[in-house]
Amino acid sequence: MSVETVKTHLAKYMAGQRIRFMPELTATVELAAAAIGVEPARIAKTLAIRLKGGGDAVILVMKGTARLDNAKFKARFGTKPIFIRKEECQALTGHPPGGVCPFGLPPDLPVYLDQSLREFDRLFPAAGSVDNFVDASPEELERWTGGEWVDVCV
Repeated sequence: MSVETVKTHLAKYMAGQRIRFMPELTATVELAAAAIGVEPARIAKTLAIRLKGGGDAVILVMKGTARLDNAKFKARFGTKPIFIRKEECQALTGHPPGGVCPFGLPPDLPVYLDQSLREFDRLFPAAGSVDNFVDASPEELERWTGGEWVDVCV
């Protein structure tokens, strides 16, 4: 159902037809970059993070080679990040591990876009499956997700 949710979400922006399926897995940055034929940094890595204390969760999208900076994250969100376990991923995001994307999410799950994404004119986030992606500009990611720009990566 995850891919259908993403298609429905992207259709609102006339972008549903931009989802591409691959014959190979695209579940990691390295696999996606090889399958698409781009440098790993252009993969828009999407993380599901719970804020410490078991509270709210957020979605963070960053360039594929970026690393989360715990100090910057804590300064922005007031707590350290706790990555969502694989077992919780589908229930929290509606997407399987390796297919988590910033589209078609539950409405109460906020999306944050790291400044590292702005280095590129085209990025390639997953589209709700471990074998697909969508081609998007940083501006389109912002529009399609309603995401807020943050600076939490190195």
